[in-house]
Amino acid sequence: MATADVTVYGAGIFGLSVAWSCARRGAKVRVIDPYGPGAGSSGGLVGALAPHVPERWNAKKAFQFDSLIMAETYWAEVEAVSGKSPGYARSGRLQPIADDRLLDLAKSRAAEAETLWQGKAVWQVRPTSDFPDWAPNSPTGFLIYDTLTARMSPRRAGAALVVAIQAKGGKIVTEGPSEGTEVWATGWQGMVKLSEELDKSVGNGVKGQSALLDYDARDMPQLFADAVHIIPHADGTVAIGSTSERDFDDPSSCDEALDEVIARARTACPALADAPVIERWAGVRPRAKSRAPMLGEYPGRPGAYIANGGFKIGFGMGPRVGELMADLVLDGRDEIPEDFRVEASL
Repeated sequence: MATADVTVYGAGIFGLSVAWSCARRGAKVRVIDPYGPGAGSSGGLVGALAPHVPERWNAKKAFQFDSLIMAETYWAEVEAVSGKSPGYARSGRLQPIADDRLLDLAKSRAAEAETLWQGKAVWQVRPTSDFPDWAPNSPTGFLIYDTLTARMSPRRAGAALVVAIQAKGGKIVTEGPSEGTEVWATGWQGMVKLSEELDKSVGNGVKGQSALLDYDARDMPQLFADAVHIIPHADGTVAIGSTSERDFDDPSSCDEALDEVIARARTACPALADAPVIERWAGVRPRAKSRAPMLGEYPGRPGAYIANGGFKIGFGMGPRVGELMADLVLDGRDEIPEDFRVEASL
């Protein structure tokens, strides 16, 4: 007799989200990862759950919006079941506005957000004086402030999901037999393997480097300035990230590229000028050819599925991806957006 209804390969954010969504519906779940939970890019530092700009709406933006909106109740349930905090907070985000043209654009997007974000979050133009001692440098003296952006601690979130899955009877193991329906959520290595199997590129890995600073801004919004994410976490640290490197020799090494990111963050946010660096991290994120998550049937493997390609927005997409894949795997209900289908990257 099978001891699992669903076997998930990969204990990153997509794999754990799928396993949790299945387990909370009563399915028997086994997660297999030879390296353990969060060993890949889901064990990083940044934890920025940020939306697309509210304009030129499409299925991908709508999907991400739905996932960000459901995140609050999703992570609250995970915390209630596991007893562990994922470090989640919908803390908002500030972005500097460089010139008058971008100021006008930001104001027009504020009007768009009133409709597209359905009154569930706002996009505002605010003076830097509204955020003394924390506002990033902004040539116009104004900032974009949105209330949809959230933060979380990737490692804490992964640990909370593991305990929540176990509380529902799920197993998290490094090896074991495949039983029931298979879901492959194996990150960038899975992208490489699938490309080899199909003899065509379906995606690749993109290296990212990030850092953790000792600075307590836990009650402040996160910042996005000079293409750098600056994320205050609940434990009194600030995460800085990240690089995007398609060509790399060592997936886990940190180098001068990270030094540059840290320097840009300190320039953009003077409050961090003297904050000591307490950790440096590097890892590789899975990027599908379509640039969207890759969800659906595994080519050539009837009854098996793929959940991959979270890239930079895996934690933001995770809650909705988990529910969507549980619908498909457990109930046969396929509501995957066209741009997210595996075929879109073939």
